[in-house]
Amino acid sequence: MFELRLLCGEDQVEAVSDALEALDALSVSVEDADAHTDAEQALFGEPGMPPPKEGWQRSRVLALFGERAAAQEAAALLQAQDFFAAGQVLGVEQVPDQDWVRLTQSQFAPVEITPDFWIVPTWHEPPAAAARVIRLDPGLAFGTGTHPTTRMCLRWIARHDLQARRVLDYGCGSGILAIGAAKFGAATIDAVDIDEAAVRATLDNAQANGVDLNAGLPDRARGRYDTVLANILATPLKVLAPLLCGHVAPGGHLVLAGILERQAEELKQAYAPHAQLSVADTEDGWILMTATL
Repeated sequence: MFELRLLCGEDQVEAVSDALEALDALSVSVEDADAHTDAEQALFGEPGMPPPKEGWQRSRVLALFGERAAAQEAAALLQAQDFFAAGQVLGVEQVPDQDWVRLTQSQFAPVEITPDFWIVPTWHEPPAAAARVIRLDPGLAFGTGTHPTTRMCLRWIARHDLQARRVLDYGCGSGILAIGAAKFGAATIDAVDIDEAAVRATLDNAQANGVDLNAGLPDRARGRYDTVLANILATPLKVLAPLLCGHVAPGGHLVLAGILERQAEELKQAYAPHAQLSVADTEDGWILMTATL
């Protein structure tokens, strides 16, 4: 395996990446050329919202080829293109053969939610203390248990009585919260998402964990629930305030995540006509907000 390394300006990255794919690169990745220097410019954005910038001022573009000749030919062809005029070929390097599957798997270890409740990838054995386990591998849908918002929601589930309760997971992603609710005894669980890939992931993950739940698009959420969980982000949570609160049964719980600490007041104001939110948990700058209706 041989890696072609290029240096590109912000406005070149897309054209260069497209050209490399057309030249049969096995993979193309882009990284900040100024990472870990004083010139680094981190890019942060919320899903569904436009990014603050389309890319870094200077990017390293890395393309893998099966043969050195193919990588060198791609470099020569790129250097002849007008759109690469300001770009630079950094070189071609051989990449040591590795077990890429095993390397990827090694980055995902079991995640502790509580001492006896864990999320465990299928290639790991559950810890001895794990009385409840969610089996979940990284996939396309959000929610592997590694993010603070997911862990806080699962901690809330573990600490509350869901036995024989009706639960809604709104914006289910991988279905991890719905599966967690099932593991703690919820009787009826509806998991909904606007992304059909998330719905499929939720159904597949539920089957892999031996739990029963209903998954579908948002119109599947009907009636009132004893617990409504929504781990999304602050902006959509504000828009969804009337809808989410409308699904909570009298005396039921509303559990919201995907909120930064600095966004607490704006969430409280958005929900004030419907519920009195308070901060129930915090982790790494993120908060969990809950209300009883």
